[in-house]
Amino acid sequence: MKIITVHHPHSFSTDDFPPLSLALGYFDGVHRGHQKVMKAAIHKAKENNLQTAVMTFDPHPSVVLGRKHQHIQFITPLHDKKEVIEQLGVDFLFIVRFTSDFASLQPQEFVDQYIINLNAKHVVAGFDFTYGRLGKGTMETLQFHSREKFSYTVVPKQEVGNQKISSTLIRESLHNGDMILVEELLGRPYCVRGTVIHGDKRGRKIGFPTANIELADDYISPKVGVYAVRIQINNIWHNGVCNVGYKPTFKTEENPPLSIEVHIFDFDASIYGEEVKVEWFKRIRSEQKFNGIEELIKQIDLDKQTAIQFFENLN
Repeated sequence: MKIITVHHPHSFSTDDFPPLSLALGYFDGVHRGHQKVMKAAIHKAKENNLQTAVMTFDPHPSVVLGRKHQHIQFITPLHDKKEVIEQLGVDFLFIVRFTSDFASLQPQEFVDQYIINLNAKHVVAGFDFTYGRLGKGTMETLQFHSREKFSYTVVPKQEVGNQKISSTLIRESLHNGDMILVEELLGRPYCVRGTVIHGDKRGRKIGFPTANIELADDYISPKVGVYAVRIQINNIWHNGVCNVGYKPTFKTEENPPLSIEVHIFDFDASIYGEEVKVEWFKRIRSEQKFNGIEELIKQIDLDKQTAIQFFENLN
């Protein structure tokens, strides 16, 4: 997949690209609804002897359009988005830098410069995709703005259990710790990347060593609690149990930072500094404060058995 970062104003012309089937959207999560859009573009490309392209935007439009500077957390930061899109078999990924100047383009200017001039012969987007200043361009106006230079497909609303598949619903489900629903909406387990860092090593002292994960990007952390997870170390996946929270049993400061610690089953190696991925499968319980170490050890052992059972049933 060829990745092209586009800065506005750009100087690309139709001669710079082969005829394209282009999927449009911000695509945070690259969830099942987004995948439907991209797969429709891939299908049209094969049908009409085109190459497939995806156009996304960075940073998140609300960072630029919001009244206050907003700090946005992501389901799929840009690095992960690239990875998931490439796995779908896309030929070109356009990452358009979303700036105030770009946001002020009239709908016709957006279509002329970012669809026609990039040699798109077919365009695919979700039913609620908007473009141009104040989102005045919609899938209903696209035919008018196309100047008959390209055809287009509108992907209708996608649902799971009578709920619209959306980044908003995934965010809510992450905040609720509902990883089963998140996986159903994404079409894959929720995944974060990070680096194993030194922690306070309390887990090792009580017989449950943990890998302390520092996230590599502004991911949305699932609701505080204990989860059945998998962790990838050197391209090998291991089952484990993860605590995400503030360690209330050992609370030593007023506002402790959020910690993500994974106890990896049947694993004994030093992995400090390793880059890892963590996939989240099921929330086991809330985080709680224990009256002493023995009570904590007993509960961690129960959590471990619950997670082991979960993965056995999964296979």
